Amino acid sequence: MALTKRKIINDPVYGFITINHPLIFSILAHPYYQRLRRIQQMAMASMVYPGAVHTRLHHSLGAYHLMGNAVIELRSKGVDITEAEETAVKAAILLHDIGHGPFSHALENMLVKGVTHEQLSLQIMEVLNEEMDGELSLAIRIFTDQYPKPFLHQLISGQLDVDRMDYLSRDSFYSGVSEGVIGYDRILKMLVVHEGQLMVEEKGIYSVEKFLVARRQMYWQVYLHKTVLSAEKMMVKILERVRSLYSKEDPMLQTLSMLDYFLGEFTGEMDIESLEKFCAIDDHDVMHAIKRWSQHPDPILALLCRRFLDRKLYKSRIQAEPFEPDFIREKEIAAMNRFGVTEADIPYLCFTGEATNTLYQTRDERINILFKDGSVTDISRIDNALIHQNLSAPVKKFYICSLT
Repeated sequence: MALTKRKIINDPVYGFITINHPLIFSILAHPYYQRLRRIQQMAMASMVYPGAVHTRLHHSLGAYHLMGNAVIELRSKGVDITEAEETAVKAAILLHDIGHGPFSHALENMLVKGVTHEQLSLQIMEVLNEEMDGELSLAIRIFTDQYPKPFLHQLISGQLDVDRMDYLSRDSFYSGVSEGVIGYDRILKMLVVHEGQLMVEEKGIYSVEKFLVARRQMYWQVYLHKTVLSAEKMMVKILERVRSLYSKEDPMLQTLSMLDYFLGEFTGEMDIESLEKFCAIDDHDVMHAIKRWSQHPDPILALLCRRFLDRKLYKSRIQAEPFEPDFIREKEIAAMNRFGVTEADIPYLCFTGEATNTLYQTRDERINILFKDGSVTDISRIDNALIHQNLSAPVKKFYICSLT
C-alpha cells in the first residue's frame, strides 16, 4: 500500500502543521497562493511594531491548522463531518484570503475599485476549480454558505471563526502586543454544533468574552494605532495623486509592473484577463513604485513618497468628538505655508476622517451559547455586566492627519 504523501511545516505560533492531502498540496503549489508570501498580513503595522512582518501565507496556514483542530474536536462530540467535507472546509479556509491585493485592507478599493477582497477570493477560487477539474466545488459551496451544514461556513466566516482566532493569536505574537493573546485552544474545545449551527458550550463563556475584548484592544492598539493609520492614509494619498496625474505618456509614472494596468486601463470589470493581472501584483510592486515616484517632478507626489520611505508620516490625532472647523482650518493653513502649496492641493497634506470598530455585530452574526439544559442564548443577552453593556456598542473615533 502506497504511503500518503505528508509534509510538516514548522510554524512559530502552533509548532508543526501537517499537510497530507493531494488537493491541499495542489493549492499550496499554485502561483496564486504562493503570491501570498509577498503580501504582509498587517500592512503598515510594522511601521510601529517592527516584528509585524508576517505574511498572508503564514496566516492562511495557521487558520488551516486551527480548522483541522476544530474538525477533530467536533467529530469527537459526534458531529458528522465526512472526509470530503473536511478536505473542502480546509481548502476553503486556506483560500479565504487569496483575493487580498497589495497591503491588504490599507489599499482595498484603491487599486480595484468597487470589488471587495471576498469577491476576488471567490473569483480566484472558481478559476482554480476549473484548473483542478472541479475538486474545489464543495469548498466553494461551503465558502458561499450554499451547503446544508451551515456550521462549516461559520467556521470559515463568523463571529468566532478560525480566521479571527488565527489572526488575533498571530498578530499578537508577531507584534509583541500581549493584549491580543486569546485562549484559542480552549475556545476550540468548547465548540459544539446544535441544530446545524456552530455554538459554544456554557463553560466557554469567559473564553469567548476574553476573545471579544482582545479583538477590541488589538483594533485600537494595533490595527487602528494612530501611526499605522497615518502610514495607511499616506499610501492611499500617494495613489490618489498618481491617479490624478496618470498618463501613459509620463514615463516617470510607469512602474513597469501590472500596477500600471490598474492605475490606467482598468475599466472596473474583473474579467479573467484582469484577474490574472491582479494576481501578478503584490507589496513589492507598490514599494518599487513609491521609490520610483519619489523622483517624480510633481512636488506633491515626490514629497509624499519621500516622506513615506523615510517614515516621516502625517502627524495624526484621534479623538471621540469631531474636530472643530477652526482647528482644521488652522492645520490646513499651517501645511499650506509650510510646503507652499495651493488650496486645491491641501487634501493631500491635511484631512479628516472617521474610524469605526464594532466589536460584535448582533444584527447579522451571533455567538450562541448552548446551556446544559439545551437552551440557547446569544452572548450579548447573557447577564454579565462587561459583555452586556460594552459588547455591541460601536466605537467611532475621528482623526485628523496633517503634514508638518
